[in-house]
Amino acid sequence: MSKYLDRAYEIRAIIEPHHNCAQSVIMSFNRDTDISDEVAYRMAAHFGGGMKNGSVCGVITGALMTLGLFNLDDPAIAQGVFKFFKSKHNDELMCTNLLKINAANGGQKKPHCDALVYEMVEYVESVLKENGKI
Repeated sequence: MSKYLDRAYEIRAIIEPHHNCAQSVIMSFNRDTDISDEVAYRMAAHFGGGMKNGSVCGVITGALMTLGLFNLDDPAIAQGVFKFFKSKHNDELMCTNLLKINAANGGQKKPHCDALVYEMVEYVESVLKENGKI
């Protein structure tokens, strides 16, 4: 495992305070930037739960914020995040729909969201490596 995935596991194990999916992704990487844990936590606060309204999954917004922190502001890279996620989740991006599909398949919310975080942390790490950022 990488230090980023180790950090994601550490964050997802914290009960209080709760870390949403966006916070979990960005906080897996922020220590390699000039952004503190506290700032990363606050910055991503409104992006969990699909921006608190069931919209785009927090792991996606967390990934995009992380890539921005590493100065990867390229539309093709952003589109790669969407393409990767959709390829793994039946073209779905919306938090509410992902949770409904998971529940219909008998899944529980926390393990489902944890798995999405770990999957995205691995993907973001690969993008950062490919672009010489880590």
